[in-house]
Amino acid sequence: MPKLIVVNRAGEETEVEAAAGLSVMEAIRDNGFDELLALCGGCCSCATCHVYVDADFADKVSPLSEDENDLLDSSDHRTAASRLSCQVQITDALDGLRVTIAPED
Repeated sequence: MPKLIVVNRAGEETEVEAAAGLSVMEAIRDNGFDELLALCGGCCSCATCHVYVDADFADKVSPLSEDENDLLDSSDHRTAASRLSCQVQITDALDGLRVTIAPED
């Protein structure tokens, strides 16, 4: 099972197991991280699951969709590493993926 490293807003890292096929948002939520709100439940209609993807995995995650790009534009904390965690699907190729929960807007 792929491992996911989640860095919370306090900078603390936690490694969790994440089943392939889940979204990064589902894996984070299912492992008890309360600071990732994910209000829309993964429908790509808000930006409350905003994370930063580690640069080592930038070319391994799926490309940014137009809808995701538009939603991330609404964040004051957007960077080149920004993604909506509901739009990043966990695969075996993402084993060891490190994401940081973005500051709340």
